[in-house]
Amino acid sequence: MKSGDDTCPPAGPADFCLSCLLGGAALLLAIVASFAWLDIDFTALATRESAAAMGDFVASFFPPDLAPDFLRKVALGSVQTFAVAAVGTLLAAALGMLVALPAAGRLGAPARALARFALNLLRSVPELVWATLMVLAAGLGPFAGTLALMLHTIGVLGRLFAEAIENAPPAPESSLREAGGGGTVAFVYGTLPLVWPQVIAYSLYRLEMNIRMAAVLGFVGAGGLGQMLYFHLSIFQQAQAATVLMAMLLLVLVVDSLSHLVRGRLAG
Repeated sequence: MKSGDDTCPPAGPADFCLSCLLGGAALLLAIVASFAWLDIDFTALATRESAAAMGDFVASFFPPDLAPDFLRKVALGSVQTFAVAAVGTLLAAALGMLVALPAAGRLGAPARALARFALNLLRSVPELVWATLMVLAAGLGPFAGTLALMLHTIGVLGRLFAEAIENAPPAPESSLREAGGGGTVAFVYGTLPLVWPQVIAYSLYRLEMNIRMAAVLGFVGAGGLGQMLYFHLSIFQQAQAATVLMAMLLLVLVVDSLSHLVRGRLAG
């Protein structure tokens, strides 16, 4: 027998989502309008002349320049690119943790609002814009690239660290406070060990991204492989540019592999 509490209304057809339909139609219309407004001629890519020009351009990069003197310059540029990304990420992680504490509400509501506004401002400005500003302020070279990566990464890591602190279980810190520990001691021994693996994982992930971005920042004069690539492309030395591109790829692969290994060990 079925009681009245056990019965349930039969499942009906799915509700019609008018807002979903209108949103999808608006998105499709925006895409079509974008293609129409840009007036991109895709048929030009299929012509014989275009194919021949693209083939000649690609062929000009081979063989890459493997002269010992040039390889030493590329190796130095690779080390400089890695140093820019590593120092920028390290400074951003340290400063991001300091800003994350008020952003997580540890110093009151006004400090939380101010810290979150600062983090939003820092990460809303792209790295290339920061690099352009830092080149004007500090001059050409890797120092400008380091500052640019640091400023943007503070905004990203600070927000991630703040979210990790807010979502950490409060019981260990509360127990230490009840046992007579101060606020700093309770945070260091109660909450920080819980969020530390996330802090390391987030920092390593941003290091991977900053390696790629450090290579790009050279195009605005921030040093490293990017500056070498821009120089050789600007004077049509494709063979040398191919060597720099290979060094970029190798550097990214090595850093990604090491970071993935470390994050895997932390997760384990």
